[in-house]
Amino acid sequence: MSTALPPQPPSHPGPALELILITGLSGSGKSVALRALEDAGYYCVDNLPPEMLTPFVELEKDRSELKVAIAMDSRSASSLPLVPAQLERLRSLGVDIRLLFLDTQTQTLVQRYSESRRRHPLSKFAGSENDLERDLVQAIHLERELLSPFREMAHIIDTSLLRSNQLQSFIKSLVFAPAAQLTLIFESFAFKRGIPMHADYVFDVRMLPNPYYEVALKELTGRDAPVADWLGAHSSVDQMRQHIQTFLNHWLIELSKDHRSYVTVALGCTGGQHRSVYLVERLGQLFSKNWVTLTRHRELELLQAPTL
Repeated sequence: MSTALPPQPPSHPGPALELILITGLSGSGKSVALRALEDAGYYCVDNLPPEMLTPFVELEKDRSELKVAIAMDSRSASSLPLVPAQLERLRSLGVDIRLLFLDTQTQTLVQRYSESRRRHPLSKFAGSENDLERDLVQAIHLERELLSPFREMAHIIDTSLLRSNQLQSFIKSLVFAPAAQLTLIFESFAFKRGIPMHADYVFDVRMLPNPYYEVALKELTGRDAPVADWLGAHSSVDQMRQHIQTFLNHWLIELSKDHRSYVTVALGCTGGQHRSVYLVERLGQLFSKNWVTLTRHRELELLQAPTL
C-alpha cells in the first residue's frame, strides 16, 4: 500500500528588497536624490565601493532592510565594470532593482562648479583660471565616457534645468510608483530650451494650432479649460494624440517585456505652455487606465535659474 505524502506548506519568500542604484555625473544632484530617498524611507549609502555591492545588499536583506538606495560615481571608476554582473546576481536572488542616472549639460556643470568652487573628482587641478576651466571640461567628458555603460542601463534624469526641490519631488514620484511595473512618464517641454536628455521618445507638436496667438488664451496654459477646449476643437490636435497613442499602445507591451522600469515620452512645442501641456495631460489621463503614469511639465515647473 502506498502512503500519501503530507501536503507541503506553501513557500513564502517574503517581500522583495527594493534597491535603487543612483549614478551619474558629479555635480548632477546625486546627493539631492539620496536625501529625497532618505526622506522616503530608504536606507541610503553614498559612494559604496562597487565590489561591496552584493555583500552589502545581502547583509541588509538579512537585517530585514527592505528599501535600500546606493549612490556610485566615478570615484570608484576602476571597479565600476564589476557592477553589471553583481546586479544580475542580485536579481536572481529576488532583489527588485531600479537604476537612475543623473545627467546634466556640460555648460551647466561648469557653471555649478564655478559657483561652488568645488573640485571635480577627476580634475587635475591646473593652476590658471583658463587651465581650470579647460581641465574641468576634460574631466566632465572623461566622466561621461567612464559612466556611459550605466547610462545605457538606467532611467536618465536630466537635471540641467531642475532646482533641488524639483529634483527631490521628481525622485519621490518615481520611487512611490509601484515596483516591478513599467512606469510611463509624459513630459512637456519647450524646444527653445532644448530637448530633455532623458526622453526615450520625443514628439514635436509645433505644427499644431497655437493658442498663444489668441489674446484670451495667451497667458493661460494647456491645463486651463479654455485652452483645452480650444485645442480639443481642432481635428489636427486630436489626430496627433491618436497617432501617439497608437504608437505607444503597440510598443509599451514590448518595452515592459524588456524589464524596463521607466519610459519617458516627451512632447515639445515652442514655449512649453499650451500644446505640449494639453497633450501630456490628455495622454496621461488615457494611459493611466492601464499603466502606472506620471505627468511633468518642465517649463511650468521652471521658476528661475537652476541650482542644485
